Amino acid sequence: MSDLTGEVIDGRYQLTRVVASGGMATIYAALDLRLDRHVAVKIMHPHLAQDEKFVERFIREAKAAASLSHPNIVSVLDQGWNQGGVPCVYIVMELVEGSTLREFLHEQGALGVERTLQLLMPVASALAAAHALGIVHRDIKPENILVSKEGRIKIADFGLARGALLGSTMTAESSVILGSVSYLSPEQVQRGIADSRSDVYSLGIVMFELLTGEKPYKGEDPVQIAIRHVNDRVPAPSTLNSAIPQEIDALVLRATDIDPDKRPRDCSVFLDEMRSISEKIDPRRRQLSLELDLPPAPIKQPGKERARTRQRTPVIERVKSNRGEPKKEDEVKREKTAETKRKPSPRVKRNRSIAALLAVLIGAFLWYSFLGPGSRVVVPSLAGMSVKQATSELEDLGLAIQVATEEFSEEIPEGKIISSDPAGGGRIEPTGTVDVTVSKGKERYDVPNLAGLTRDAAQSLLTKRKLVMGETIEEFSSEIPKGYIIRTSPKVGERVKRDTTVDLVISAGIEQIALSDYKGKSGEQALNELSDAGFEVTTRYVFNEDLPVGAVISQSPAAGQADKGSTITLVVSKGSEFVFIPNLFGVAESKAVSTLKSLELKVSVKKVGTKKVKVVTNIAPKVGSKVKRGSTVTVTVG
Repeated sequence: MSDLTGEVIDGRYQLTRVVASGGMATIYAALDLRLDRHVAVKIMHPHLAQDEKFVERFIREAKAAASLSHPNIVSVLDQGWNQGGVPCVYIVMELVEGSTLREFLHEQGALGVERTLQLLMPVASALAAAHALGIVHRDIKPENILVSKEGRIKIADFGLARGALLGSTMTAESSVILGSVSYLSPEQVQRGIADSRSDVYSLGIVMFELLTGEKPYKGEDPVQIAIRHVNDRVPAPSTLNSAIPQEIDALVLRATDIDPDKRPRDCSVFLDEMRSISEKIDPRRRQLSLELDLPPAPIKQPGKERARTRQRTPVIERVKSNRGEPKKEDEVKREKTAETKRKPSPRVKRNRSIAALLAVLIGAFLWYSFLGPGSRVVVPSLAGMSVKQATSELEDLGLAIQVATEEFSEEIPEGKIISSDPAGGGRIEPTGTVDVTVSKGKERYDVPNLAGLTRDAAQSLLTKRKLVMGETIEEFSSEIPKGYIIRTSPKVGERVKRDTTVDLVISAGIEQIALSDYKGKSGEQALNELSDAGFEVTTRYVFNEDLPVGAVISQSPAAGQADKGSTITLVVSKGSEFVFIPNLFGVAESKAVSTLKSLELKVSVKKVGTKKVKVVTNIAPKVGSKVKRGSTVTVTVG
């Protein structure tokens, strides 16, 4: 997302600088022009504003925080859509100047027990207020806990919160993906469900990390870390830091129990247990607030009486002195008065403590701003920029850029920056190098040509292409041998996502069809039926003394099963090879010749006499003789 510094959102909020940036939104410090106050404006990245689920989560964050009123929860002041300028979805919140608990932990390292309790009790107090209203945060982690410069602890990012006041929630799958895996409870990993005990689990993991400086489970693969949360018990903090007392070990182990029923039921119970341990460690804590804010101390009546006594004493001394009381007694009283003045009252002690604390805070602020992390360069938001644009922007600040990794992204176009380290709003040494992760675009793979391959060969090729073999269906084929692939779904060459399922159509070979026995039946009937069944038919005609003309003498192959589309050969009877010479005496020449030829006989005509109309007068061979078809018959006409 490009830097919107200087823009006026909704005609009211003027963005002054980038405070932080993440995968979902960028947070700007801004000036409320209407009320003349400084606020924080959280603006969703444009490419996510097109997704209804992300917008729903964004608005839910505003509703969740707005429904809660607690000093340790970042207040939400407004929410809307910018109509007059750059289109965007935004949330307006109170501006908390300081750092995240993650940054605090990186800077300080592992903390002592008292400091850990001092930091986490305000968090538990805020979550207890949310749980009382039926709201579950579901994403407690150091990145979502802010430490203001004044020492106030604030919980932010209720984007995954759910509860009766918030309406519908995101799906279990999306919540697991969006949540931080190192702090997810086992029930969130396994079933995607969460209640107040899930927040207790996450806060228990944060406590472990503050006490030891490490997360309970390490690894580069988020899936392995999630599985360990489900299957393994979180170790006792004392295994990494022997100075941790048994009571803290027991509290962390109970809060991070795999069984939700064995944890504190909500953060109010968790808070009570932390307070109890804190008071046991230091009984004086019972008289003070442990939530970092110093409460106004009440003025006690005995203190007032002593003050009035100090005011009255000099007057009494003067009166008694004027009455001529012994000087020795006056001196004694003056000494007592002086002694009373030298002993500071509780109020003076408290004021001195506050002054000392302010001095320490001011010194810490000056160190942070001029010598510590505050002296570092603030990294601008680079998400959504090209490497060239980011290089130009960083060079103006004296910083270098390095493409550390390239990743596929469904949302960020190819060549654009997904994230940076440090992220936007983070700090880095002058002349330092910012590592960026660049998008390789959407992860897509071509469906390979599997036609003609066996199932095993296809499996190997699909695995190499990051695809998954799906269902296999058999289909008859006269072209592809049995057991080999005919085609796929999706089709060859189609570009699909990683792990897309590819279904296979495998050849069952040539379809077998029942073949009837047509011997002795009509050749015409056999031809029609075989052709309709999908066979090719070849007919051969021969003489036969037993079967009439047109009857099937034999077929090949014989009756049984035959391949669909194969050729069937029929041998059909032409009738007898022999004929008998008919009686044609007195028949006209032309008719006699026609009759003999119809019997497949050759005719030789011998003419005698002078008649114009000639008729048969003799036949050779003689009438009634049996001769082969094709034989020659001599006819005499005259």
